Amino acid sequence: MIFRTMLHALLSRFGPRLGHFDVAFTKFRVLPTDLDILKHMNNGVYLSIADIGRFDLLTRSGVWAIFKKRGWYPVVASETITFRKSLELWQPFIVESRILGFDEKAVYVEQRFTVDGEIYTQAFIRGRFLKRAGGIVTIEELLDAVGPAPTEVTVPEWLTQWGADAALPPTKADAPSVWSD
Repeated sequence: MIFRTMLHALLSRFGPRLGHFDVAFTKFRVLPTDLDILKHMNNGVYLSIADIGRFDLLTRSGVWAIFKKRGWYPVVASETITFRKSLELWQPFIVESRILGFDEKAVYVEQRFTVDGEIYTQAFIRGRFLKRAGGIVTIEELLDAVGPAPTEVTVPEWLTQWGADAALPPTKADAPSVWSD
């Protein structure tokens, strides 16, 4: 995965520029190292490739450069993925990535794994941004840095509810692992 990540980092630097809220189309091909025992792409690989797709979106939109300059970096808070069709060895596919919008704490991204325009897999990611010096980048700080979001950039209500329902306690709060019967 590291070589694929480095390759796409290079391609992103020289790829066509995007607006902050445009859809990024990132091309891939299923490699032998992506396969599981059933000879289709392993479910965990999808999430790693989705990371590359989001990095491509951030790089080509210029957001990554803004974050680097400010000492910010993205982290995934939660993600959900739904599989429709399998991706097979050597099959080309495209990861389509776009920012859906924000809630009071996080950014929501939708990603689709497509083949010839058909959705094979769909993922939703709830991400936060942290400061290398410590602390969390607020949505207000984020929008001050990248500019205001267009009015059509909105998160579906079900997705913000999912984000709230899937959230764990903050890192400084207790989070004991207790199994109920």
